Amino acid sequence: MNNPVHIAEQYLSVWNERDAAARRAKVARAFTLEASYVDPMMRGAGHEGIDAMIGAAQGHFPGMRFELDGAPDGHNDVVRFSWTLGLPGEAPVARGTDMATVDPDGRLSSVTGFLNQA
Repeated sequence: MNNPVHIAEQYLSVWNERDAAARRAKVARAFTLEASYVDPMMRGAGHEGIDAMIGAAQGHFPGMRFELDGAPDGHNDVVRFSWTLGLPGEAPVARGTDMATVDPDGRLSSVTGFLNQA
């Protein structure tokens, strides 16, 4: 398995990318073609579906950024990490934990997100 910290940082970088073309490129580097994402509020599948979902989420939270909250860990092909969402320098408006399955090539094949605080 690849480094859990690297995987989590790469993943959050996708969520924080506001330029649409750059975000699509990051989605392609971070996720397999068949990847899926699901959390209590949204879901997406494939590069197009995941990119559209992230773009929509960014529209709901303008200017906010995801940051790691604690140290990511993992075993076998699964990575777990927690995150916060908020405006830089202010208290987070949400916290969550994501579980991701990592493909042998290092890209994410599935992500299941949980909201710890919203």
